[in-house]
Amino acid sequence: MNTSLKLQIKTLPSSPGVYQYFDKEEKLIYVGKAKNLKKRVSSYFTKTHDSGKTRVLVKNINTIKHIVVNTETDALLLENNLIKKYKPKYNVLLKDDKTYPWICIKKERFPRVFMTRRVIKDGSEYYGPYTSVRTIKALLELIKELYTLRTCKYDLSREKINTGKYKVCLEYHLGNCLGPCEALETEAHYNNSIKEIRNIIKGNFKESLERLNTLMMGFAEKMEFEKAQRIKEKLDRLSNYQAKSTIVNPTINNVDVFSIISDKTHGYANFIKISNGSIIQSHTTEIKKKLEESDKELLELFIFEIRQRYNSTSPEIYVPFQVNIGENVKVTIPKVGDKKRIVELSERNAKYYKLEQLKQIKIVDPDRHVKRIMAQMKADLRLKEEPRHIECFDNSNIQGTNPVAACVVFRDGKPSKKEYRHYNIKTVVGPDDFASMEEVVFRRYKRLLSEGESLPQLIIIDGGKGQLSSAVKSLEILGLRGKIAIIGIAKRLEEIYYPDDPIPLYLDKKSETLKITQFLRNEAHRFGITFHRNKRSKSAIQSELESIPDVGKQTITTLLRKFKSAKRVKEASLDELKAVIGNARALKVYNFYHSKKENEK
Repeated sequence: MNTSLKLQIKTLPSSPGVYQYFDKEEKLIYVGKAKNLKKRVSSYFTKTHDSGKTRVLVKNINTIKHIVVNTETDALLLENNLIKKYKPKYNVLLKDDKTYPWICIKKERFPRVFMTRRVIKDGSEYYGPYTSVRTIKALLELIKELYTLRTCKYDLSREKINTGKYKVCLEYHLGNCLGPCEALETEAHYNNSIKEIRNIIKGNFKESLERLNTLMMGFAEKMEFEKAQRIKEKLDRLSNYQAKSTIVNPTINNVDVFSIISDKTHGYANFIKISNGSIIQSHTTEIKKKLEESDKELLELFIFEIRQRYNSTSPEIYVPFQVNIGENVKVTIPKVGDKKRIVELSERNAKYYKLEQLKQIKIVDPDRHVKRIMAQMKADLRLKEEPRHIECFDNSNIQGTNPVAACVVFRDGKPSKKEYRHYNIKTVVGPDDFASMEEVVFRRYKRLLSEGESLPQLIIIDGGKGQLSSAVKSLEILGLRGKIAIIGIAKRLEEIYYPDDPIPLYLDKKSETLKITQFLRNEAHRFGITFHRNKRSKSAIQSELESIPDVGKQTITTLLRKFKSAKRVKEASLDELKAVIGNARALKVYNFYHSKKENEK
């Protein structure tokens, strides 16, 4: 397996989707579906295959492409569409004309409703496709139970009905049809039933809910519990069915879909082509920004290039925002429904492509990845130099008890845990976060200066303007004000504060700079709160043992080394205590706990 292929597999997403294998001539040779793309594709290269066909396929794979979708069902349907379209060499199944079933509402007077595997462009309505024949049959059975529709193939034109050409059949006498062939049912009444059926097929049960309940209650009142139960079972079965797929919608035809997401240096654009209601093509690429181009400018360039490359003549495009590409193409910005979901699917593929590219950079050129993040942090936080060394401080106390602080250190955007430090607050009495922050920052950098250690390029203070001002005081005393950049991050709205600037900076919620800053803040909080809890717990244990009369610190230390906790000391027998601390002191400890028990009784 070549290096490029290994890299592609390592960075695949763990999402549902369809994978496509291409050979050296860039010819599509296989299409497959997966619940987890990374796991499924990896299995081709890690397992020993019994099938000779699969072994040959794996040898011929040169490039892997994929399309991310929302569900496994969507992947199943998309796989079917792509195999039908491209007929890959190694896909034996699904190449034939057999496809997934649809529900058809025929375009005719008194429309029939039936299952079909062929979609004919005759103006009829098609819903699906369905991945389960059982589901589609259950749905049609429910419709038959609720509505009296005709099943005959007669041409029920007004002229033929008026001349009395047809006679009612057995279905009429069984109560399954109201006899429109003899004008015993009006077209308006029949079409009302069709309207309700459309809603049920789409999954909109609201309008039909009362009708269903009435029918069930009617059967129950007539003591026909089996019929009522059958309707209930069908409704339960239908609650699990997916009426429509975001991948396939017969009303969407001959459309190009485009989307883009970007960072400071690159845009990641996706193209999806839809023909006859199905996705038949998908392409994602990375666009390097030459200047400060907007997403709109980059997407317009991408649209022109892709439509020219693939000779697309689609009269309509779907995009997430307005673009100018001439008057010959209709530009649609979907707000709701299937069209909106297709644009979201395109955006999702662009997002995953971006993540894959970043993962590949991390693997192939980790220093380039670090440089990119450091450059972005420098620009976003308005720093003089890249923050290769960052330190973050946080205080922890409960109503002034056991006050502690924590300092965490990040190098090149990653935690350097061996450099993390805990601090016991020594000079502050009571709950004073500002004074505690001033003490800790002073102690930290006084020590670094005295030991000749390197100073950070950026200090982050967990808190707002008050904590930040306290930290700045310490830097001034040490002569470091202006030599080290310092900011504060407030929790509620994630505001970034600068010294002597009352107006905070708000970073983009999706930016990597904010994510790293939040990671630092959260890591400092975690590290500090863990230390605080341990100290508080230890303090509680020590205070209980220290309250025993005539028992010193050395005895307490000996007991804790042996029994590990005050609870175990309390539960120990007199003989166990004697073996550890001798007779006299053992009696004092034992009597302390057991006299307390007697008093409690």
